[in-house]
Amino acid sequence: MDAVDYRIRNDVLIDISTFLARRWSNHDNVTVTISRENKTITNLDKNKIMVPQLDYFHGNTFQKYRQWRTLLWYESMRLRYSFKIYDTDIVFGNVFNIIETKRVEVLGLEEWRGMIKEIIFYEALSGNNKPLLNTLHGKSKIIEAFSQFFLTGFIKGEIYGGEKERILKATEYAKNLIKEYINKYVKRGKLLDPVSDQKWLESETRQIIKILQLDSLMSLPPIPFVMPKNKIGLSTGHEEELSSQIEKIVKAKDKEIELEKVRKEIVQGKDVKEEYKTLVKESKKNDNKGYDTTENLSITVPYDNTDIDEGIIYDYNLINKTKTALKEWRSGWKEKYDYQGEELELENHIEKQSKIFISDKKISINVRISILLDLSSSIEDNEIEYKKAAVALCEGLEYLDIKFTLYAFNTESRAIKCWIIKPQNVGWGSTYAKRLMQVKPLGGTPLAEVYKILQPTINSFKPDIFVTLTDGEPSDMNAVRSAVSSYKRYGIRMIAIGLGSDTNDAIGIGLNLKYLNYEKTLTLSKKRLQDLPKKVLGLLILS
Repeated sequence: MDAVDYRIRNDVLIDISTFLARRWSNHDNVTVTISRENKTITNLDKNKIMVPQLDYFHGNTFQKYRQWRTLLWYESMRLRYSFKIYDTDIVFGNVFNIIETKRVEVLGLEEWRGMIKEIIFYEALSGNNKPLLNTLHGKSKIIEAFSQFFLTGFIKGEIYGGEKERILKATEYAKNLIKEYINKYVKRGKLLDPVSDQKWLESETRQIIKILQLDSLMSLPPIPFVMPKNKIGLSTGHEEELSSQIEKIVKAKDKEIELEKVRKEIVQGKDVKEEYKTLVKESKKNDNKGYDTTENLSITVPYDNTDIDEGIIYDYNLINKTKTALKEWRSGWKEKYDYQGEELELENHIEKQSKIFISDKKISINVRISILLDLSSSIEDNEIEYKKAAVALCEGLEYLDIKFTLYAFNTESRAIKCWIIKPQNVGWGSTYAKRLMQVKPLGGTPLAEVYKILQPTINSFKPDIFVTLTDGEPSDMNAVRSAVSSYKRYGIRMIAIGLGSDTNDAIGIGLNLKYLNYEKTLTLSKKRLQDLPKKVLGLLILS
């Protein structure tokens, strides 16, 4: 299949959109979801963006991706520059959001000037999603005509007489007020004044509504969008049609930018092509690589549900603390106090401590690690904190560029479920946090059976360390001992971390785990789950 038409997986889109939205909006905690209902919603308070699926747009997959990417840019600019987004079910909210779209576009282009080409391409093709004005009536027709003409410079369909006159007058007024705003913005040193700007924009919105001769509080039915019936490929005819539409848009912009000479460049989208090729490559990867027989092994990959809000288990304070603690590990060297060394530590000498020298110790983190999370029902009360710690751990491993896999297990209706959360050969991202969110704490702790199911999978990855986090007593201790020994014969360091409801409970679980032939056992109270990343990552410094 041609790359321009290769279907891009939603999980790949989520990863790239999260990265781009955070970069564009200058917010590190933005989350992006893909709407099955093809809605576009941005929540300023929660830093969330919802965008349509690729199939919402017209064209081949590459053309769809370019439009989808530009829409994401617009919503990211709202996160960065907007102070209010109104509901569009009344006239006031709809008109306000139209003006705001142009305001954030102009502000965004101050920094992201290269996006102008993609905006023009977006306007040229996304017009296919807009309804013909001839199919609309009354206030819906007026609002849609104003939106199309103000934002793109042209309208789809015909509008006559007094309606046309009002649209032209309102558009001219809106253009001038945006110019006026930008002049004020520049004069005050390009500083935003949210309170003043919002009052100004709300006042000007009412003025535009008066020009359109509408009532601000009138309800407005949803304006239908037109889903594509067939794709517009890059055939010669369609390329000429697209080029003509681009020229029309440039002219409608009163030549604010001189793009006649780069029409072909806009059509071809070279600036985005390499990014798109990378997404195609990622989409072609089999997420179960190395796990070809997962169906026979009772291993399941959670359904990639893009509507899941993984933000609940992203504790950015814990993640940042974990990464800060890892900075010296990332450099590969760590200072160590010893009886001899290259440098004398005066404070230790004055305090008459035994280790008064400092030596640099080489830190080796060239390891592969597999992690198994116990998601039996006993973890339910601490589920979110447990998953927050797991995410921080994964972020730390990714930060150190360590190859790792993440699994979880539970039991549903007495059936053992082993879940692939993060497979090998892919980087950690929000897709895998979404998967973790979907696996709920259920059932008991059939650890021996879980090890048996996972062994071919683990052997294919060949980790140096296999860490199991569990808070329960295995149902068959002897079977677990045998399974642990089997893994160790493959040269895998088997380590277990016992999670207790409190310190005493954790110690009790730890004593049970010691009997199970693990190379090392650690204990952790569920009240101290924030220490989990540090405990596991500490295992990676090999002597």
